[in-house]
Amino acid sequence: MNIITLSVLSLAMSTDAFAASITKGSTLKNPRILSAIKLGLLFGCIEAIAPIVGWLIGSAGAHYVEAFDHWIAFVLLVGLGVHMLLESRKEDGDDEEEFAPNTKRSFIATLLTAVGTSIDAMTVGISLAFMKVNIYLAAAMIGLATTIMVTIGALLGNVMSGWVGKKAEAIGGIALILIGCGILYSHTYA
Repeated sequence: MNIITLSVLSLAMSTDAFAASITKGSTLKNPRILSAIKLGLLFGCIEAIAPIVGWLIGSAGAHYVEAFDHWIAFVLLVGLGVHMLLESRKEDGDDEEEFAPNTKRSFIATLLTAVGTSIDAMTVGISLAFMKVNIYLAAAMIGLATTIMVTIGALLGNVMSGWVGKKAEAIGGIALILIGCGILYSHTYA
């Protein structure tokens, strides 16, 4: 996997966290840059750890599935991409309450949201175990992209909440589908 593909993958992995941060930012009247950076770092660190965990899980079983590992990566990435596309079509419901400011549950809700949005990165980590990828570079890129995207999303949440969040998640889903198709193509026809 080259640096361009890793960059696209990193951005795709950050889109659901970006959408969540827009929701968080939309609940704040005047989000402060320090608060946005802290939120970005929380999401970014968790998002960077998740693919390493997935990679460890995938590596444990990689030698059992070498003959069809590209199919596993394809199914996981395309499945996740389709899931993100479907999620982008859903209407927002209780998200605003989940991030309600000035509550004791706010940090726990934010932490759980960060973990929830990192599950896709763990799935990608499993896929990366079947390829020759420097998992630490991939995890660092995913974490950095997520930190930046979440910080921006939190700061711009008031302005962007209605129209960017779901579109970003849809674009991320399309990117994952294309990466999955590229992996399958390169192993089948290259």
